[in-house]
Amino acid sequence: MTPLDALVELVERVGARHGAAVLISEEELRQWPADAVSAMKSHALLARARPATTVICPGCEEDCVMPVETMAVGRRDSAPFIVCDKRSDINRVAIGPERVKQWRCDAEAIARFVAGHLRLRRSSRRSDSAGTLHIGMASGDTRRQMLCLRTRGDVALVAAGRSMPLVNLIDFGNGDYAINAAAIRRLVDAAPAADPHYTPTAARREARKLDTQALHDRWRKAHRELRQAHPSMSKGWYAKQIAKQEVAERRSAATIRKHLTT
Repeated sequence: MTPLDALVELVERVGARHGAAVLISEEELRQWPADAVSAMKSHALLARARPATTVICPGCEEDCVMPVETMAVGRRDSAPFIVCDKRSDINRVAIGPERVKQWRCDAEAIARFVAGHLRLRRSSRRSDSAGTLHIGMASGDTRRQMLCLRTRGDVALVAAGRSMPLVNLIDFGNGDYAINAAAIRRLVDAAPAADPHYTPTAARREARKLDTQALHDRWRKAHRELRQAHPSMSKGWYAKQIAKQEVAERRSAATIRKHLTT
């Protein structure tokens, strides 16, 4: 298995689940190229998941899928094991920690990976009913288009109806994955637009929407922090406090209040 083969395996598993999270055991990852796994973890394509609750029991040749039990060892550590109820001559079977350690990947992790490599600001509109995840506005040589991630079936990057399989756009070299930015620009330029003269205006409007959404998100973050420090205050009080901060960007408390969560 090459590093590209490992990435194809990961992406195809996510596509098979229509973008939902897939879990991969530490034991399986040890069979993948070490530099590929390291690169995936550095880009958060693989994130630590909760320990597995069931594993294949190594106690005999039957390979039964059994629930995992744990026993405290010292103050902080625990030892996983399986209690066999199939045979009277086995009972408890100890298993190594690597058997329950697992990692996760989903469509959002892939979208962040693409956005990070292409330096795209994430779209406030994240997904639609067709299983398409909006990544952000990408630039070609002649136009800008919304770049999306199709997560049903073959995982692909999409711009205005044109698509390219994601795995065809990724290379591996010097121990790291990289996206072919030139191919993305060609995809964006090749994507049809209803009115070529209108596309730049639409792109600017989308960019302004993203900036406004990011501003509102910062207000909501400040709101959460204030609620933790000063619980039970009114929304108007929180809005006035945020209006005094730099994050307000000179917006009034009344404007800020409209965009705070309850």
